[in-house]
Parts: sequence; structure tokens; C-alpha cells
Amino acid sequence: MGGDVVTGRFSRFLTEPVPLGRLAAYRTVIYLFVAFDPVWFTPWVRDHASLPGVFYRPLLVGRLLHLPVPTSLMVNSIFYALIVAAVVAGTGRLPRLAGWIVFVLYAEWMIIAMSYGKVDHDRFGLLVALAVLPSAGAARHGERRLSERAGWALRAAQLSVVATYFLSSVAKLRYGGPGWLTGATLEWAIIRRGTWLTDVLTSQRWILVAAQFGIVAFELSSPIVFFVGPRIRYLFITYFYLFHVMVFATITISFAPHLAAMTSFLPLERVRPIGWVRSSWRRMRGGDPGGPAEEHTPESHPAADPGSAISIGTPATPATAPPG
Repeated sequence: MGGDVVTGRFSRFLTEPVPLGRLAAYRTVIYLFVAFDPVWFTPWVRDHASLPGVFYRPLLVGRLLHLPVPTSLMVNSIFYALIVAAVVAGTGRLPRLAGWIVFVLYAEWMIIAMSYGKVDHDRFGLLVALAVLPSAGAARHGERRLSERAGWALRAAQLSVVATYFLSSVAKLRYGGPGWLTGATLEWAIIRRGTWLTDVLTSQRWILVAAQFGIVAFELSSPIVFFVGPRIRYLFITYFYLFHVMVFATITISFAPHLAAMTSFLPLERVRPIGWVRSSWRRMRGGDPGGPAEEHTPESHPAADPGSAISIGTPATPATAPPG
């Protein structure tokens, strides 16, 4: 009996309904980032097209799927097709078809990127988000209806973001052992990529050692974000973002894909720039300053918050059908 209760609560936690407007906003953030990524963050992947095939060492998934050695035609085709498909998906058109196309193309883009000796862990959350977003179906910006499909998509992204933190420290301790905490990892990063701010903040080595202890403590405790109320949770998320701001300011390492995926924790349906522009235009023309009813922010409700604590009780009945 007790096991059934725990299973039921966990199931509700995974599929807790959220406003479809939140899913629509998150989808736009993710797909626009993907459209921007090959041009700004990973344009170097195109250089792999000119490398001899002997340097290609595909990741495990590439070996299991028997993916071909990248060629110039293949890499450049993926580059342009990915940008177009991501822009289409970001508009909400063909959410399932365009979404799956983006996921397949971006996954292959990442396999090509990471099959030459370096694997980044900051794209795990983004890849999971791309994998689950097509399953949520259609959603419109500002839509208030609750959906379990949307809740599942956002929750999966949230879990992958936290897993990135937690498993990162597991890997540190697994391969580096306790010595990682007192080693020279940050010192080496500062030598290679440090900024003037680093020199100011790390004049003593003990500061670097303390920072390494702090990083591991932060990453291992990150799952706590699922067990606290909304206000405390948003403080946690703010800290997560500030942590990455500090990382970039000191050793110029960007976790932009991870930060994009982490917006799954935020009430994005409240950020509606198009609605704000329309309301401002109506006010300028002397119309109703409040705008239409759908422009108002929906009232806060526990069932409409995808980050509610894992111990939450039965949520309100969603207006949309359950997943399946």
C-alpha cells in the first residue's frame, strides 16, 4: 500500500500539468537557441568536414547506429537543414514533425562535434529537451489550459539539467577521487583561460581549493531543488545562473546550452514580448490599456507550476488528455 502511494506521487510529479503557454514559450527558447547554435557557439563543427576520416572516432551511439564518416556534403547539409528546421519548429508549426527533425539533425551535429576527442557535458539537458518536446504536441503562447504532456516534457528537461550537475561531481570523484577536491584543476583552468577577475579573486591557493569543495557540494546538493517550494526553488535557480555567470567571468567557459535548457524551471508563460508590444500599441492608439483577457498573466496555482516539490499531493485535473 505504501509503495503504491509513493509510486502514485512520483507519477504525478513526473506528469504534473502545466499551462500550455509555458510549453510554447520554452519550445521557442530551445528551438531558437538551436538555430543560433551552429552559427555562433559551434561553427567549428563544420571544420570537421575537411578532416581526414582517420581522425573520426564516433561516440558509442554513432557506433551502434553505424553512422557514416562525416563528409563536406553531409556536414554542410546538416548545418543548413538544422537552422531551417529549428526556425520552423520555434514558430510552433508542425510541432511533432519539425521537432523530431530538429532532434535527429542536432543529435548528429553533436555526434560529429564530439567524435574527435572532446566531449562536452553541457548539452545533455538540451538534447533531452529536444527529444521530449515533440511528444507534447501543439501549444500556443499565452494558452492557460493545463497539460500533463507539457508537464512531462518540462519535467524531463528539469531532471536532465539537475542530472548534469549531480553526475558531473560523481564523475569528478569517480575518476579524480578525493584528490580532485584539493588538486589543481581550477588552477590549471585559470592558467589556460583565466581573466583579470580571476587574479583578483584567487590570490591565495586556498581560495581555489575552497572553490573546488564548493563546486562539488553545490553539484551534489542540486537535486534539493525538487524538494522545496516555489519561492526557494527560484532562489536556487537564480543561484545556478549566477554560478555560471561567475564561471564565465573567471575562466571564460560558457554553458549556454545548459542555461537554455534550465529555463524549463521558469514561468516563461509570463514573458510575452509580442503581447507587450500589442498592448503598448493599443495604449498608444488610445485603446484598452489592459488589452484582451488572454494577455493577463494567469493566477499562480500549485498545479500550474512544473517545479512543485516532489511531495506534492494530487494536482488539479488538467483540461487536456493525459499522455499516451
